[in-house]
Amino acid sequence: MPVAATQIVQFHLVEPADNLLRDDDAYRVDLCLTPRMHNARACYREHWAPHRFERIGKIFLLPPRETVRARSDCGRQTSLVCRLQPERIRDWLQDDLEWTDQRLEASLDITDANIRGLLLRLAEETRHPGFASEMLVELMAVQMAIELNRYYGAINESLASGGLAPWRLRLIDERLGEVGETPTLTELAALCGLSVRQLTRGFRASRRCSIGDYVANCRIDHAKRLLANDQSVKAIAYSLGFASPSSFCFAFRRATGETPRQYRHHILRAENAAAKI
Repeated sequence: MPVAATQIVQFHLVEPADNLLRDDDAYRVDLCLTPRMHNARACYREHWAPHRFERIGKIFLLPPRETVRARSDCGRQTSLVCRLQPERIRDWLQDDLEWTDQRLEASLDITDANIRGLLLRLAEETRHPGFASEMLVELMAVQMAIELNRYYGAINESLASGGLAPWRLRLIDERLGEVGETPTLTELAALCGLSVRQLTRGFRASRRCSIGDYVANCRIDHAKRLLANDQSVKAIAYSLGFASPSSFCFAFRRATGETPRQYRHHILRAENAAAKI
């Protein structure tokens, strides 16, 4: 479209990756539709020390004319890649936005629920275009530009209004990245050296969502990664701390719209299709 281009991309890395990514002409937004490759991290080498690599989350954005060095283990991954044209959306996404350290770090793991919802709709429309698809994609791309502008504008506001420091957010993400029983709010608060009240208020100011919702989403992301292997659904349920397989299936379907077995079937089908290419 004039405003944006979207595509579904399948990556197959037969060895660990260490690449430079840059796009001089567009904002590149990547939504991982399958579990992101293990140990995916990135460094904005023109801004950060060469040894500083931060975790890449489910959604990341690469600003125009910025260079990022990305690393990950080998594996397969499917993503929606959306390239927003700056000259077309200048009225909605500030082209002169200052890319501070906090904003660059936040670009690697965008957790805003509105942006995630729009990208999922874009992915569905890209896979199965329908009536007036071009117009719908263009409208959603403009809406996403507005949400991104709000997201990055809120980062400075959150720092001034009691948001959590980046190192505390990083500790939370690293703890939630561990497969196993979900941590309690008390545990996360102790990890950050805060009270539970300070943690919940600061987290919402920083990430624009409740820490409970964020923890639940991370738990489902763990489940998706485990379902890509051959573990039984029962074993996965108990390894993630669910009381029973049925409670796991209920939570997974509520979050994704699919049962764990349906999701696993789609993963296997996508891998078989990629293997034939």
